[in-house]
Amino acid sequence: MIILKRVYDLEDGDIGTRILVERLWPRGMKKDSLKLFWWAKDIAPSTELRKWFNHEDQKYAEFRERYMEELRHNKDIQKLAEICNKGDVIFLYSASNEKHNSAVVLKEFIEKNSHNY
Repeated sequence: MIILKRVYDLEDGDIGTRILVERLWPRGMKKDSLKLFWWAKDIAPSTELRKWFNHEDQKYAEFRERYMEELRHNKDIQKLAEICNKGDVIFLYSASNEKHNSAVVLKEFIEKNSHNY
């Protein structure tokens, strides 16, 4: 199961393999505080796409499509899918919008395509 969790809301009792799915390190967070298994920055949206989206809700539908296309060609997606197939995983993100962010898209992509890996 994939759980989405904002890095700022993470608790010590949260159980699962912790993967940060952001290209940039979250502001104000110490490197050891997240107890990460993997910082999957190369799976996060490209810098160009991230800057274009800028967390603007009206752009989310197009952002989703463009990010899905990036994921289809991402060399690390198989590794991520294999980790997700082994047990509970927590995708950590820093965006304040819980419904319109890259972690939501990534979760959807993995859940729809994990049988391919």
